[in-house]
Amino acid sequence: MSIKNINEILSLEHTIAKDLFLKKFFCWEVISEISQFIINLGETLSREEFEKIGENIWVAKSAKISKTSSLNGPLIIDDKAEIRHCAYIRGKVIIGKNAVVGNSTEIKNAILFDGAQVPHYNYVGDSVLGYKAHMGAGSITSNVKSDRGTVSVMYKGEKINTGLKKFGAIVGDFAEIGCNAVLNPGTIIGKNSTIYPLNSVRGVIKSNSIYKSSSIIIEKSY
Repeated sequence: MSIKNINEILSLEHTIAKDLFLKKFFCWEVISEISQFIINLGETLSREEFEKIGENIWVAKSAKISKTSSLNGPLIIDDKAEIRHCAYIRGKVIIGKNAVVGNSTEIKNAILFDGAQVPHYNYVGDSVLGYKAHMGAGSITSNVKSDRGTVSVMYKGEKINTGLKKFGAIVGDFAEIGCNAVLNPGTIIGKNSTIYPLNSVRGVIKSNSIYKSSSIIIEKSY
């Protein structure tokens, strides 16, 4: 898996934010541009399909929004997405088609591709979740280093400085993140990989992997 090829990690046809990723060298380069992209895109959305319900907040009329959720812009919620009880969306967020944001989940400055699910007690900050990626209950993205320095990505022994002080994780299509797992700043999870519960993960996990622990990572055989 090459982190320099976004299509090896994320299927861009499964997000309304496709244009944001085009011409990017690394997928995390979108993190600092999410807010303005939403504002620009929101003004072009069909008024037959989307309703503007607040300052820079566009919600598809087919989306299911709990009355107890908190929605803050800039924000786009796409077709048939579901925002459940007590979800907290802090702004700078794109929620894809058929995506789920659940009970007591907090999201800020992030993109959820179509079908992504963060249904129970999750925190997703400064991150991207791919098509049908799923985060188990209590799993989170940690987006700030303890020393508040810039986040680096460790890849094939090389330390790549992202230039970002806040960057959580890139989670590839169909990835499964186990309950109460922590994705440390600068983590990249490849497509169709599984992270076992209770793990603290960092670095790049290649596609089709099963991450049992930091010392036990095996390739899927199916």
